[in-house]
Amino acid sequence: MARAIVQLLPFEMAILGLVEFGLMFALTFMMLTSDARTLLQSTDFSHDCLVLAAMLTLTVAGTAATIGLYRPEVCLDRRRFLQCGTIAALLAFPAILLVSGAFRMTLSGEHVAWLARLLAIWLPCMLLVRFVLSAVAARMPVARRVLIVGSGTRAVQLRRRLMAKRHGLFEPMLATGDTGLELGGAAIARRELTDRIGRQRPDAAREGGLSAGLVREWRVWGIVIAEDVPAPHTHDALLDNKLRGVPVYSDLSFQEQHLGRIELDAIDANWLLVADGFRAGGLSRTVKRIFDIAIGLLLTFVTLPLMLVTAAAIRLDSRGPVFYRQERTGLHGATFTLFKFRSMAIDAEVAGKPQWAAKRDPRVTRVGAFMRASRIDELPQLFNVLCGEMSMIGPRPERPIFVEELAKVIPFYNHRGYVKPGLTGWAQVNYPYGASVDDAREKLAYDLYYVKNRGVLLDLVILLATVRVILFREGGR
Repeated sequence: MARAIVQLLPFEMAILGLVEFGLMFALTFMMLTSDARTLLQSTDFSHDCLVLAAMLTLTVAGTAATIGLYRPEVCLDRRRFLQCGTIAALLAFPAILLVSGAFRMTLSGEHVAWLARLLAIWLPCMLLVRFVLSAVAARMPVARRVLIVGSGTRAVQLRRRLMAKRHGLFEPMLATGDTGLELGGAAIARRELTDRIGRQRPDAAREGGLSAGLVREWRVWGIVIAEDVPAPHTHDALLDNKLRGVPVYSDLSFQEQHLGRIELDAIDANWLLVADGFRAGGLSRTVKRIFDIAIGLLLTFVTLPLMLVTAAAIRLDSRGPVFYRQERTGLHGATFTLFKFRSMAIDAEVAGKPQWAAKRDPRVTRVGAFMRASRIDELPQLFNVLCGEMSMIGPRPERPIFVEELAKVIPFYNHRGYVKPGLTGWAQVNYPYGASVDDAREKLAYDLYYVKNRGVLLDLVILLATVRVILFREGGR
């Protein structure tokens, strides 16, 4: 499950996190040491300051990672960092109050003010670190440059997918047999390639920019083969780069390891048959069920007041029942009744014909619009989880008629039904709400990744990422 950690906190972001963790620890320890006699009821101040500083730092760092401060797209964007950092500080405040209260720190007004001051100093310090990182990135590219080899649809789609990740970790270069190289939309003519690499070996120009010398010159981090079989004239160059230490991936393995998805166009039934993963033993199912019951009971207890307020708001806003019941497809194709807070007007589907939800859907009520954006309408599904019909984590349950239609046009769509549907899932935290066949296909790429790599650690990663999705209303409709 190391891939789960890579998805939430990539290696480069982990290094940044360690640097900021060290600075936060030093800051907290110095502030505690200077005020220890006032804050702590202890005789061993040095030991207690070290332990409490570590606990407070872990609390703040954990909150920051959950909110998404170490996502590549947030890392170098100062505006987004300031927004996410402020929310992280606000959420960390009650958490560090609990930690401090449990560690012989009396929570007087003076102590609460000290904790607030700590967070108020932490945020500008982290902003300064990001400012320095941005300055370094402006002079020295931080992103990993990936050379995509291929001339078909898969190569173009992978390049487009990487280009769409603003401030992402990967910078795609496309190598094709016709145009030579293309970096960030700018083509490098084949004649220029010939001039550059023809001097290295007489036959190097035929390799389309894959010679070891040019790969070094372009600071290529890795090569991705986005076609079933590389062209014969590039095979030797690819092998030469791999033996020289340049990582060489298939597009399938690259996307699974670094993008957390399985490329549907690159797999077939034989691959599913022999691929690693897809394991679900009795022990793992038992552990997952215990996890579901524990988290489900905790969330039901915590959100019960919110659910009562929501029910009252629905009744005041529009006529009709508070809850909405709908048949959904569950484990192994079995159907069950799913519960949600009603967010649409009654008789929203004309003649009972199912239809996708749309942006600014006119069927959605005023209260329903807020509920759908904040995901509050999903809370009654906690009862489906406690009854065992759903899990906390898994693919979203679809209506039987949609499952039947999508299975006809999307290969392997029914394979997502080999795990229980979930209240949240890997597709939900990585892709916005889907309302078309293309969206369903894209989400299946993430659902298959979850089915292949599922486990407790990945479930915890998804649960933490869901907090960020809800707070920032990512993908709601």
